[in-house]
Order: sequence, then C-alpha cells, then structure tokens
Amino acid sequence: MNNKVIIVGAGPGGLTAGTLLSHQGYDVEIFEKQNFIGGRTSTFELDGYKFDLGPTFLMMKDVLEDVFKKAGRKVEDYIQIKEVEPLYRIIYGDGREFYPSRKRDKMSQEIERLFPGNSEGYNSFMKKEKKKFDILFDCLKESFIKPTDLLKKEAIKSIPYIGIKQSLFDVLGKYFKEDDLKMAFTFQAKYLGMSPWECPGGYSIISYIEHATGVHHIMGGFGEITKGMAKVIEEDGGRIHLNSSVKELIIENKKVIGVELEDGTRNYSENTILNADFAYAMNNLIKDKYKKKYTREKVAKQKYSCSTYMLYLGVDKVFDIPHNNIIFAKDYKNNVDEIGTSKILSEDPSIYIQNSIVTDKSIAPEGKSTIYILVPVPNNTSNIDWDKEKNLFREKILDIVEEKAGLQELRKYIEVERMITPKDWEDDMSVYKGAVFNLGHNIGQMLYFRPHNQFEEFDNCYLVGGGTHPGSGLPTIFESGRITSDLLMKNSKKDNRYLQKASIL
Repeated sequence: MNNKVIIVGAGPGGLTAGTLLSHQGYDVEIFEKQNFIGGRTSTFELDGYKFDLGPTFLMMKDVLEDVFKKAGRKVEDYIQIKEVEPLYRIIYGDGREFYPSRKRDKMSQEIERLFPGNSEGYNSFMKKEKKKFDILFDCLKESFIKPTDLLKKEAIKSIPYIGIKQSLFDVLGKYFKEDDLKMAFTFQAKYLGMSPWECPGGYSIISYIEHATGVHHIMGGFGEITKGMAKVIEEDGGRIHLNSSVKELIIENKKVIGVELEDGTRNYSENTILNADFAYAMNNLIKDKYKKKYTREKVAKQKYSCSTYMLYLGVDKVFDIPHNNIIFAKDYKNNVDEIGTSKILSEDPSIYIQNSIVTDKSIAPEGKSTIYILVPVPNNTSNIDWDKEKNLFREKILDIVEEKAGLQELRKYIEVERMITPKDWEDDMSVYKGAVFNLGHNIGQMLYFRPHNQFEEFDNCYLVGGGTHPGSGLPTIFESGRITSDLLMKNSKKDNRYLQKASIL
C-alpha cells in the first residue's frame, strides 16, 4: 500500500481524516504551525480559567460518535458530552426573554407564552424540516468532484429543498407570523457567517437540528474533542508535530509529493491533505506558478463569511444566567446588513455569551467562572482599524452585557482577560480576512461549486475543513474529514491495483 499521508494542520477536519486513516493502517503524519492542536476547536487556559477558543455548541453528536466508532473506539472513552437545556436564552431588543427547548411540549408552551398562536407553526416546522433534513444531509454526505456528481440521486432529490430562490428568513415565514420568533430560528445562520435574509432557505435544517438533536457541551472544553482524536491517531501509530509550520507544498508534474517546512526540512508522502484555512493555503502554501483555478485574484473574488470580536473573561463570581445566551440588536436586520454589506461596526450589535460554569465546574476555580463573549462583526475586507477601535468596542460590549444579560457590574469581577479581533484571527491564526466561518455558503459556493475534497488543481492532494465541501460548523467539518479520507482510501486502492497489474506485466 502507498500509505504515507501528510496532513497540513491539526484542526478538527484534519484530525478527523487522520483518525480514520490511521485506523485503516495509513502512516499519518500531521504538521501543525501552532503550539497546540485543534485550531479554533481548542481550549486555552489563563490562570486556572479554561476557555473554548472558538466553537461552544456541539450539534449532531452522533456524527462525532460515528467518527470514533469507525476508528474502533467509543467516544465516551475519550470525551464526556453533556446536553444543555434550555438550548439558550434569547434576549430581544425590548428586553423580553425567550427560552427555546428541545422538549416539544415545553417549547410549544414557551412559544405560546411569548408568541401566542404560533405553536402550531412550530409543530409544522419540526415535521416538514425533518423530511428536508433527511434529504439534504444525505446530499451533503456525498462527494462532489466532477460536474456529473450533481446528477447523483441524492443531489437531484435535494434540488427542491436547497432554497435557490428563497432565503432562510423567507422559509421561516411559512411557519411563524412574528418576526422575533423567526429570528429565533434564523440566527443560526451565524454558524455559516451569513445573513438570514441572504442565506439559502435549505439551511433552515440547522435550527431543526438543534431542536431535534439538542445542543451539547464538551466537559473540560471543546479542545477535548481534538485531544481525543489526536490520542486515537497516536495510539494507531500516527505522529503529530507542533510548532511545525509548513512553508509550501512540494509539487512535481501537477502532483503533490510532500511538504517543505519553514526550517527547510522536506517531508515526502504519497498523499497530502490540506487542513489549513482554504484561502490562506491557496495564497501561501502553493507557489503562484502552479495555480490556475485558485489564483490570488480568484481567491479574493470569492464570498467570505463574517468575522467575530471575542472577549474571554475569568471572573471572581458565578452569575445566575443560562449556559448559552443571545442578545439580539433592537434592529437585527440592520445589524446584519452592517456586518455583511455596509461593513461597519454596529452601534447596536448582537452578542452571544457562554456561561459554561453552570454546566461544567472544571473550567474555573471554585466560586469563579468564565464568561465567553462573541460578537459577529465584518471581516477584514472592511476598513475597520481594530488597533484603534478594539478597546472602545470592548466598553460598548461590556455596557450592553452588564445592562441586558444579567451580568451586573461584570467589570468589577474580571481577574483575567483575553481579546481577539478580526485582525488577530488573520495575523495570529492564519484565517483569511479574519473570516472565521470561512467561505460563504451561497448557492454558488455549495456542493460541486465549493472547493473539492479531492483537490482539482493537483493529483494526490486533498482538502478538508470549513472551506471545502460540505462547509463550516463542526458536524459538517467532521463529515468533510470522513469524505476526504474515503476518497483517499478509494484512490489508493485503485493505485495499488494498477501497480500490481503493472508489476505482473
């Protein structure tokens, strides 16, 4: 078997692929430029406080469980998963609070409490969206490498459900009368970094997934997922090198044969998987002379997601608020337009707050807690000077959460703090334009029209992560890892049959 596989980057997609391939006997070697694994799906510590760097929601935990099952393991031997109930607290601009739940009866009662007459629409949503989810997720699990793959039965069946002519907000209008209730089922478009007024209607399945399968927390932080995968890879003989930045791919005759590190070391392999941020990899890891499709100019013309402004606060108090909290701007549509169209900082932003101490006591010293604050903001195609604006924006955000979220006098209790701006995402984490949710998920960047898992520019090269099919968000990134590893194994078997036949001749 031609079984040496190099993976560039130890994010969740690359680790998923490495987990599956190492279990199948491939010689997996991963090179990660940071001094930690997991990329944005990691956990960091400040003076005894533990914070998730990026993702804080786990949906469709069965996808993660299936990765470990395919690797001959049980996920519970590596990771402890706990469901969060209610799903989250939503705070509207007028101060009303809404507590969505996965429990159908409880959710119907909560809708009737705040939005009388809309519970029947919820029941219809759960019934019809289940059918849509079953069809669309079957499609998303397929690979799309050549144009004729769009003729696969899974793709053809999905056409009426993708929402080519309808936005996510339009679709929710079929079920709910109140705009505020629609917003509670559309804000999940932030996982895609898109406006619910522009996001294809098919993505209504994301809110369905939350309500059907629940929202889960990883005990000890989401970095436990990637640590668990890394452990499996190493148990099966794979190797992970930290502080090992890849300078470029080694390419001969349109074939990737290995990687060169920043220190000049060359490592060769039969196959290479790119798990770096897609646009960053195209611009920095492949010499311009080799590229035809993804030139710098073409990369710049792609549509990208929004970015995020982050505050990680270790506080000397435990606040009585739920695990997940969303504060909506008074004019949410205007806020979304400012992020994606005007590309300016909102005077009235929407804010997500994680207060995981109520679920997980391990993440802070006794009597203390961690407060994670995420604000969707424009990516770095804006002209925002973050060095100038970041501290002023901090004060604005803290004013809002102290007033609206039940975090009274939060500043008074802050002991440790870290801030990340879109500029930091780009400079420190190699995220192109700070677009943390990667390429947008518009129709022209989905399925076959998204970068392919089997890279079309070069032989023996594969892509994985949020910038390739099927897209961003942890469950789809796990699926990306599975699709990529399946393609690599399938092609390796073909190569071996050819080599065996050639040796006989």
